Amino acid sequence: MTTDIITRRALLAAGGAALVTTSAGLVVPAQATGLAPTKSMRGGSNNYRPGAPIVDRIGGGGFWMSGTVRRAGDGAPLAGQRIQIWAHTTEGHERDQRSHGATLTDANGVFRLEMPQIVPAFGQAHGHLAYDSGEFKTVFLRPVMGSSRDTSLEAHFVLQPA
Repeated sequence: MTTDIITRRALLAAGGAALVTTSAGLVVPAQATGLAPTKSMRGGSNNYRPGAPIVDRIGGGGFWMSGTVRRAGDGAPLAGQRIQIWAHTTEGHERDQRSHGATLTDANGVFRLEMPQIVPAFGQAHGHLAYDSGEFKTVFLRPVMGSSRDTSLEAHFVLQPA
């Protein structure tokens, strides 16, 4: 003859496990949230000019601004996306029209645009970049260079559908 004895400890352990499992959402299969969208940076939209033209190069060149554009969630590269770039350079201030230009991403979601050397403005050497084409939410970036002697700067966009 067998008797099943439910102890207080066993009852508490089973109840606690059920509560934790349900609260943590472990009843349903785990799901990856994917790649989070890039948030606009403070000061990124300063001196922005809507509709800056697509150019082969800004000014005399010598400095490279580059980066990638991917879709939020799955991280797929986004081809043909317009990225506007502007900065305070050896040839003009970031508010000058000649200091603005745009480029398109290639099939791998990569962009690259040559421009004059970026110089410090307000104590920091920095660039400005914007995605503003409408298919995805607008994002403004303002990456700061490690040194004003750097000859390139990268910025990466992860875009969320509009």
